[in-house]
Amino acid sequence: MIRFARQRNRWSWQWGRSRWLVALSVVLCLVLSACQISNFRTAAAQGTQLAISVLTDPNTFNFANKNTFPNVFLLTSEGLTNENGETGEIEPALAESWQFSSDNRRITFKLRPGLKWSDGHPLTADDVVFTYRDIVSNPKIPTDARDGIYIGEKKQLPEVRKLDDLTVEFILPEPFAPFLRATAGPDGILIQPKHALEASLKQVDKDGNPLFISTWGTDTPPEKVVVNGPYKMESYLAGQRLVFRRNPNYWRKDDQGQPLPYVDRIIWQVVESVDTQLIKFRSGDLDVLGDARPLRPEYVSLLKREEKRGNFKIYDGGPWSGTLYLTFNLTKATDKNGRPFVDPIKSRWFNTLEFRQAIAYAINKERINTNIFRGLGVVQDSPISVQSPYFLKNGLKTYEYNPTKAKELLQKAGFRYNAQNQLVDADGNRVRFTLLTNSNNLVRVAIGAQIKQDLADIGIQVDFTPVNFNLLVEKTSFTRDWEAHMIGFTGGVEPNQAANLWVSTGASHSFNLAPQPGHPPIKNYQITPMEQAIDRLYIAAARELDEEKRKQVYGEFQRVVQENLPVIHLVNDRALMAVRNKVEGLRYTGLPSWGLWNIQELRIKE
Repeated sequence: MIRFARQRNRWSWQWGRSRWLVALSVVLCLVLSACQISNFRTAAAQGTQLAISVLTDPNTFNFANKNTFPNVFLLTSEGLTNENGETGEIEPALAESWQFSSDNRRITFKLRPGLKWSDGHPLTADDVVFTYRDIVSNPKIPTDARDGIYIGEKKQLPEVRKLDDLTVEFILPEPFAPFLRATAGPDGILIQPKHALEASLKQVDKDGNPLFISTWGTDTPPEKVVVNGPYKMESYLAGQRLVFRRNPNYWRKDDQGQPLPYVDRIIWQVVESVDTQLIKFRSGDLDVLGDARPLRPEYVSLLKREEKRGNFKIYDGGPWSGTLYLTFNLTKATDKNGRPFVDPIKSRWFNTLEFRQAIAYAINKERINTNIFRGLGVVQDSPISVQSPYFLKNGLKTYEYNPTKAKELLQKAGFRYNAQNQLVDADGNRVRFTLLTNSNNLVRVAIGAQIKQDLADIGIQVDFTPVNFNLLVEKTSFTRDWEAHMIGFTGGVEPNQAANLWVSTGASHSFNLAPQPGHPPIKNYQITPMEQAIDRLYIAAARELDEEKRKQVYGEFQRVVQENLPVIHLVNDRALMAVRNKVEGLRYTGLPSWGLWNIQELRIKE
């Protein structure tokens, strides 16, 4: 109890110091940033404008390389279908209709007539075939998009063929329940322009990789990127802003026949501190706060008092659909020279089930919710979003805070305590590891600091190291140079949309990353029995068309995850977003990952 009180006092001092520093920087930030944006607004062309923000620069303009959220494709790209952010239902998008065969192995999509790319080139069935066959199904292209349409034990991909300019047929090796959702934006497969990208697939670099992989990086002039969504990119200044202009060739119209979107320009400011984002919103420099990541809990009470005076509203969408978790690097693989990616001593710890379970028992999630989320968060015990019909409400193994239980598990696994009450393994090695998270998310930084303290209470030393988000992604998705990390993952209705995290071959399966196309070769990769079980369950759930039986399969998947703990789920956000009252047409819920999912319908009231 005394230790808890001291911890609270330390948090109070840290937050007080943070507020003092923020207050001290307000004048300078407003003079510099607001002044710059006001000049930018003055110089801008006439028309309505919406100013939003992101914490980091985009990492690509190429859909196939998309592995971070938020990304430019939320604004620029669409799929054959779309997922409604209020209901979760699949709706027509580039395809106006579709039809399944009686055996559910053939799906025929009919495209809307008159579709065009942003450069005026017709969008036809050739682009759909190009996207699915030449990009997503191309083994030389490393893309997360492929993970969502692997079918069956052999991980086959659907055949796709053009029937005419407006008709495309997909042929599946077996019924595949998630297929329709895999075609849906913004998280599914987004159609790409054949006329602009085909040449880059036919040419290779010095290593034999298609030039497509490096095509449309963020060094590409944004106006040269061809898109089909409501907005096209107009200009990009790294570290400052990305400007989107309404796409005049976008297909959607409102009920009166008026072309969408309504808002002429989107200014996507790069603001690498959430405290600075708050300052910019309060000063009127941003129109939305919390669209890509829910509002920080400590901001809510402050902003609630300012709603009327600041002419904005805080929207509460309920629990957010994403998840937040801590995971260890379980790989036993080596690089091509035989060097282990993880110290073998630490690898033995991480791959011991009792060790992972002890960590879960040692983390005080309720205190995280109380101290950091201000009681607004949701303690998470499942890899599936709470909004999903497949979420298992009862019967999951949970790990309520119990440091005594944690110590018992560790000692059962052969660990012991030395004279200084430090945890050591059976060979006397001090238990110590590095925990990474992204430095620009201060909620995660605060959670990491508490986890460091919680694990110190059971004798474990955590070297907590917040790093740049893009560096974190590079380490966990490419170099494998990490020991433990904490990160969020977007969620939704269909669990198969997270296949790239959970299936063993997935590009986001960071806790035991398999060899990936375009990556340096590795040796000694091993898949565990737990991963084999998850693979089987994912295949079974995708094959099953009876919804009640699918729920049973995904229930078993959740039980396997919670019993084996490849990841340790923490506390999830509540979907809270602050929006200026001049923004009309918002349909906000906690289901979609992006709060502005219906951005094409938004209006700015002058």
